[in-house]
Amino acid sequence: KAAGGSRGAVLTRRGITLRVLLRDGLLEPARGVLSIYYLGKKFVGDLGADGTITWQETGQVFNSPSAWATHCKRLVNPAKKSGCGWASVRYKGQKLDQYKAAWLRKHQPNAPPAEESLASEGEEEEMPEDEEEEVAREGRAPVPEPVAAKKPEERSKKQQCKSLAEPAVMDHGPTGKRVESKPRVPVRYCTLGTRDSARNPQTLVEVTTSFAAINKFQPFNVAISSNVLLLMDFHSHLTRSEVVGYLGGRWDTNTQLLTVLRAFPCRTRLGDAEAAGAVEEEVNQPRPYYHGNPGVESKIAPFWVMPPPEQRPNDYGIPMEVEVAYIQDGFLTNDVLQEMTLLVEFYKGAPDLVKFQELWSQDQTYLDKLKGSLASRTPKDQSFTHILEQIYSLLKLSS
Repeated sequence: KAAGGSRGAVLTRRGITLRVLLRDGLLEPARGVLSIYYLGKKFVGDLGADGTITWQETGQVFNSPSAWATHCKRLVNPAKKSGCGWASVRYKGQKLDQYKAAWLRKHQPNAPPAEESLASEGEEEEMPEDEEEEVAREGRAPVPEPVAAKKPEERSKKQQCKSLAEPAVMDHGPTGKRVESKPRVPVRYCTLGTRDSARNPQTLVEVTTSFAAINKFQPFNVAISSNVLLLMDFHSHLTRSEVVGYLGGRWDTNTQLLTVLRAFPCRTRLGDAEAAGAVEEEVNQPRPYYHGNPGVESKIAPFWVMPPPEQRPNDYGIPMEVEVAYIQDGFLTNDVLQEMTLLVEFYKGAPDLVKFQELWSQDQTYLDKLKGSLASRTPKDQSFTHILEQIYSLLKLSS
């Protein structure tokens, strides 16, 4: 016999609703007991005594796990077709379909597993959930895309960007010689279409507008330390060629926060065959001396390449601008000062080294421009000022 009001019929998995599980004591109504993790974004919901779900962030009420999961996932990925609610929604950390299976084992141990005699109330047919959309076992959230390497085709020439993990790889050809630089114009993402082996892998793609601008959720949060920004900015000012480096930090599962705490500049020369995997080709418009940005301060624009829609796996990823919170450091760490000194020594005498005594504008030298850009990223502790001045003096001598 089936439980409750359906005692004369056999319920299948799809016939078991939240109301059935609540009525038979497998679930209890409470605030904040339901959750969804999807592409790094966490959603929390309340379970009502009538089997409805109230999304805490907006107060919206949903009649089924699938309805809630589909709504939330489409906010992050508009191309998402189904929510796979019972496999996605968790009650106190456990997937709802595990409670459904427990109900079947208790009340209908001999029911045919493929029986489809009764559909769930308000439920749609569900598709298997993608592995990357689920929380890993032991309740840990998956690490989102920002730890993946960013390819040159996904960079915009209009912005000074560094990957959130690894540097892009430059193709020097079989002999390791640098490919001749030609003017490259960034293309819009909508013009790319599906992946094509004939497309130049060095194609620059404009970064798409931010998630907030299209009324969508950014699937994870990012914070970056001022020391990291200072070192990145310093590195990019030393040469008229594009620079590359690594960023490191930590990922907090509970807050869905990626905190960037260290920068690791790559001290490699263009055209160096032995270090070809870690250098960038020289770009047509030097950074950060881009004339489209008349201000002294550099523009640093983090981005994340959003995976293509699941129904179009051969599409290119979408480079999306990422909002970042900045952490003001109280002092310069020794590793930052050491990296700055090593960079000065590395670029000393290089043909593409910036000549800091020359004028950048009518009344400012390139050194003035560098100091002005670093000013907002310098710690409040003034005891390090003399050390920075020593580094600036080294720059004048080396150039």
